[in-house]
Amino acid sequence: MPRVFANLDEFKAAAGTELGTSDWITVTQEQINTFADATGDHQWIHVDPERAAGGPFGTTIAHGYLTLSLLPVLLENVFAVEKIAMGVNYGTNKVRFPSPVPVDSRIRATATLKETVDISIGTQITITAVVEREGADKPAVVAEVVYVYAGA
Repeated sequence: MPRVFANLDEFKAAAGTELGTSDWITVTQEQINTFADATGDHQWIHVDPERAAGGPFGTTIAHGYLTLSLLPVLLENVFAVEKIAMGVNYGTNKVRFPSPVPVDSRIRATATLKETVDISIGTQITITAVVEREGADKPAVVAEVVYVYAGA
């Protein structure tokens, strides 16, 4: 269940704190194939299970950008802010992919609200997100993601 903030001011007051950890989700071959089709990245390590079985990971792996793109679904069960008119992706400051996500792995994200800054169209929010893979020593993704929220 996500941590719910009653409004943008309450959320901004949480700057510098960990917001929580998502539930686990499983990354499937169907998701990997669909992402490959959407991006045109059909490298064998992602989409050819037979060839990937003989590769360095013994199976196909998710694209790093696929794992990054799962942040919205992961973060939606970490936190929610009520009484906002909109929330949009603004970009990333830093992204790293320290370890792969083999097909059928379970991943989850922990989010920390790094900072909030008032800007002309609302509030710029920077979140440090760490995506871990169940059983792995290193995270799959470490990213500093930026959103803009506007109050209702």
